[in-house]
Amino acid sequence: MDYKDTLILPTTTFPMRANLGQNAPKAYAKWQEESVYERMRARRKGAQSFNLHDGPPYANGHLHIGHALNKILKDVVVKHRYFAGYAIDYTPGWDCHGLPIEQQVEKEFKDKNQVLEFRKRCYEHARKFIDIQKEEFLQLGVVGDYDHPYETLDHAFEASIYDMLCIVAQKGLLKQRFKPVYWSWACQSALAEAEVEYQDKQSDSIFVAFNLAPKSAELLAKEAHFSVEHTPQDFSLVIWTTTPWTLPANVALALKPKTTYAITSKGQIAALELAPKLLEKGILKGEIVGSFESDLLEKYEAINPLNGRTSLVVLGEHVSLEEGSGAVHTAPGHGEEDYCLCLKYDLEVLVPVDDFGRYNEEILHKKLLPQEFLGTHVLKIQPKILELLKDNLLHHSVITHSYPHCWRTHEPILYRATTQWFILMDKPFLQPDGSTKTLREVALEAIEKVQFTPPQGKNRLKAMIEQRPDWCVSRQRSWGVPMAFFLDKESQEPLLEPAILEHIKSIFAKKGCNAWWEAEVSDLLPENFKHLAPKLEKNPHILDVWFDSGSTFKAVCEERLKLCPSDVVLEGSDQHRGWFQSSLLLGCIAHSKAPFKGVLTHGFTVDEKGHKMSKSKGNVISLEHILKTYGSDILRLWVVLNDYQNDLSVSHAFFNQTAESYKKIRNTLRFLLANIADLKHLSPLSTVDQWILAQSAQIFSQVQEHFTAHDFVKGLQKLLTFIANELSGIYLDICKDSLYCDGKDSPKRRGIQTAMLHLAHQLSFTLAPVLTYTIEEVFSHASPLFKEVALSGDGVFDLKQPTLHPNEALLEEFKTPLHLRTLFSEALDSLKKDKQVKTSLELEIHLKEPDGFKHYAEWLMVSSVCGPKENALLDTPAFALYKANAHKCPRCWQFTSLKELEPCKRCAQVLENAQL
Repeated sequence: MDYKDTLILPTTTFPMRANLGQNAPKAYAKWQEESVYERMRARRKGAQSFNLHDGPPYANGHLHIGHALNKILKDVVVKHRYFAGYAIDYTPGWDCHGLPIEQQVEKEFKDKNQVLEFRKRCYEHARKFIDIQKEEFLQLGVVGDYDHPYETLDHAFEASIYDMLCIVAQKGLLKQRFKPVYWSWACQSALAEAEVEYQDKQSDSIFVAFNLAPKSAELLAKEAHFSVEHTPQDFSLVIWTTTPWTLPANVALALKPKTTYAITSKGQIAALELAPKLLEKGILKGEIVGSFESDLLEKYEAINPLNGRTSLVVLGEHVSLEEGSGAVHTAPGHGEEDYCLCLKYDLEVLVPVDDFGRYNEEILHKKLLPQEFLGTHVLKIQPKILELLKDNLLHHSVITHSYPHCWRTHEPILYRATTQWFILMDKPFLQPDGSTKTLREVALEAIEKVQFTPPQGKNRLKAMIEQRPDWCVSRQRSWGVPMAFFLDKESQEPLLEPAILEHIKSIFAKKGCNAWWEAEVSDLLPENFKHLAPKLEKNPHILDVWFDSGSTFKAVCEERLKLCPSDVVLEGSDQHRGWFQSSLLLGCIAHSKAPFKGVLTHGFTVDEKGHKMSKSKGNVISLEHILKTYGSDILRLWVVLNDYQNDLSVSHAFFNQTAESYKKIRNTLRFLLANIADLKHLSPLSTVDQWILAQSAQIFSQVQEHFTAHDFVKGLQKLLTFIANELSGIYLDICKDSLYCDGKDSPKRRGIQTAMLHLAHQLSFTLAPVLTYTIEEVFSHASPLFKEVALSGDGVFDLKQPTLHPNEALLEEFKTPLHLRTLFSEALDSLKKDKQVKTSLELEIHLKEPDGFKHYAEWLMVSSVCGPKENALLDTPAFALYKANAHKCPRCWQFTSLKELEPCKRCAQVLENAQL
């Protein structure tokens, strides 16, 4: 007789192979058709809300794995809250304005004088990639209000952005100023601090002598302290700079206040602290023969060796004594500190550089440089500048240093004074309690009330707010929201009449902000103000795109969802200097508080060696390839199994490793499904069944705590360890005998099945936020009873919270059996190694100190528990092991049969009942 046919072997339609790449997209399409997000919202109507506000990706280009990391993390956070019973709000969005789109459009349409046609093409480009990216996001298994996303190019959204600008202006924090800003000559536009990245750059490092004017030299000869009788005939202040191209715009030389300066025998002047080192290097000549206090030369003059123009000696606290010469070349048109210092001394601001980074007509009008320099790029003509310095060039070398670059073009930027609009960080404005505080103060206070994950994000953002300059929000481009203010033609002062601003906002809401370019001034004014039209002109600037994205909380959380502040925002750690910061500042202007309660940050995707991925290096694995090769659920598992707060390595080795973890999870779920397929009713549990549920209650509670704290990697690792050790390694292994060999309706077997159903429910519920498709697949193959217990509908989004069965006392009782099992496993391995037995079923065990546990034969998977005997195979202080005396049962393989080749008593009874 073939006894295999009499066993109750597991059976399920749930396939061993997932074929995620082919099957998951079909399920995701069905979710969209069935409006799953709306169903989720309806199911939780009236529950406590949870709003994750989406930082908008840029609508330009296909998605990469960094996008996937971000969107999957958001999806796991949102789904976890949903399954925990919250009413979720997740509105995905897109940033649609800005330079990258302009650059793409310019490749085909270069006539930017046709502003409306250019903007139309930018709009079409953005719309195209919104549709592309939406479909690509949905292939990641994410859910959200993708049927009604927010898009910053929508009319209502543009009106909301403009309204935020009006709020800033009306609170007195928007100011038009002529001052140096980061200037991208490659983009012909000002940049915000968040649009600047630092890269290594080679620069000319030069020391230059500025001869003192006669009156200055006469004063120094008279008042300085000299250690020798002979006073130098001529004097020169020695400056150090790494931007020789700014020398034509020099108007001053800054010395450090209340500081001693040395004079060499050649008349060269440098700070006393730095002079010995400069002499040693041969930059200064001679020896130190005199000294004076810096205040002596204040408001006296030196001569610029490039053009003979006078340069005023001023005093500045920013002058460093750590490097250079202690005398700082000062060009207020090309430096923030220079600009502020020269305002104090009422000095002229020279800006002889045009939008494209070329010397302009000012070099001729002000006699700064010869004609040949006109129209030449400042960074390419520097060798000629050095030639003009002649003997005044004391030293020249090339250094490599960190230098600001435009983050879009990756070209080095210039510091250049232009007329721009700024949000003021340090001007007090009225608070809700009647006090006045600066934006910097309000933002720093707001940060203290925000929960940061990881915690160090708080100090990072705080330091950036403490140090940041005024926010330059104007751009000299076409594709963006206009700073739609009317300027007085004579004074250039903006007209901020509330009725006019509100009228423009209403026009934008109806027609979009193209109206600013389409309509005449008079058409944009309310009836009562049309008489002012001849005196007014349109402000030509558009808004920094960070202002657009920074104000999304207003349009989405505040106006659409009525949920502000949001519960959490989640972006890459680079957004401390970008979106987190712009959102924080605008939220503090509008409401004197942060527009979010929590900030989560993740790292970046790198290759397996930790290098940034780039096509030129050939180390990029495309998102499309990952989805086709591994599938979305393995990608999702890879995200949460990694410490997302640091950089995540992307390689086939890592994905293969994740695929193995996925396979273990899938096989466990499959085993559970297969063995509960014939369960019709829940049954009482044995002590061992109760133990595994007590163990699972402890583990699943801890996993949920970790997930709630957004520590997914720790939660998943705990879960996988439980699956491998207690669940698969012990419980499922020891239950196979009863599941396969006991009678179909045996109370013991039905109790095991009942415990397994609870375990399958708990596993499905815990994994649903991460492996949503896989759990959906589980329920498409689940038994009617499992669906009845676990679901309130027909799919994964209808999962009920499972009942846990905590039992601390039972877990304490099982410490001895678990310890004994460990000792037994070690002993069994030794016997197998010596080839004395092949399986544990060949053994009987004698326990030397019985502890009342009645399931040791089952627990250790031996054929029986016996008394002491002779001829032990292995004798330990805790137990003795013997070769089983009975015969091997041909059905269950336990050594409990009285006769060879005949079934044991248990199997014989099962067979007899089956025949009945």
